[in-house]
Amino acid sequence: MTNDDWVPLCSLDDLEPLWGEAALVGGRQVALFLLPDGSLHAVSNRCPATGSYVMSRGIVGSKGARSTIASPLHKQVYDLATGECLSSPDYLLPTYPVRVEAGIVQVALAEAA
Repeated sequence: MTNDDWVPLCSLDDLEPLWGEAALVGGRQVALFLLPDGSLHAVSNRCPATGSYVMSRGIVGSKGARSTIASPLHKQVYDLATGECLSSPDYLLPTYPVRVEAGIVQVALAEAA
C-alpha cells in the first residue's frame, strides 16, 4: 500500500472512545471507532443485513478478546477487525485499514475486506 492510498479523515482528537463517527470518503460511507485501548477501526457504515447507513450508531462491545459492533437495527454483531458477523454467517461487514499519522486519522479504501 502506498501513501497515495491513504485518505485523511479527521484529527484523532475529534474521536471519542466507544462512539462511532461517520465519514464520506470517495463516495463511500465509513464508520470510525476509537476504542478505550487506543485502537482504531474503520468499517463500512452500511449495515449488511438491511442496507441502511447506520453502523456508526451501533453498540460497541466485545465477545471474548474480540472487539465488536452491533447493528443498531437488528443487533447483528460484527468483529471490528475482520467484519465477520458473529451472530449470522450470512453477513460480512467490509473493513478498511486505518492509521494515524501526525495526529490525523487516515483510511485506505483500496484494501477493503
